[in-house]
Amino acid sequence: MFSLKDIIDIAVQIEKNGERVYRNAAQKIKNPSLRSLLQGLADEEAQHAKWFEALIETVTGTGDFQEQEKMGRALLKNAVGDQSFTLEGADFSSMEKIEDLLKLAIEFEKDTVLFYGVIQPLIQDQQTLEQLHAVIQEEENHVRHLKKMLSES
Repeated sequence: MFSLKDIIDIAVQIEKNGERVYRNAAQKIKNPSLRSLLQGLADEEAQHAKWFEALIETVTGTGDFQEQEKMGRALLKNAVGDQSFTLEGADFSSMEKIEDLLKLAIEFEKDTVLFYGVIQPLIQDQQTLEQLHAVIQEEENHVRHLKKMLSES
């Protein structure tokens, strides 16, 4: 059984992983425009993580299934770990075009949405499911924002 708190914990981890990869990449990039873009993406991921962390503070556990929730939390954290989906193997230092970077960031955000979609069928609590839908919507908005940036570049 997965609780809303478990899902939010994983969302925080995903966002922090994305932030870490974007910041590490920004340190390796020579092109100032790309470096700035990476730093901006990292800042957005950090803001998402803070948003999710604040959301966690509003969630109260049911207390009825503490052992199952603990096991579910451990499984989810092991599944995500330090993975940052599409970004992990990316060679940002070889990218010369902002378009390439935006395309990669879009794929990362889409992977995040897919992860939340995989979890969705496991959710039985209606309130948790509604909150997960809100999380997915936030990530889809991020994809739309990045696509808009891509079309304007």
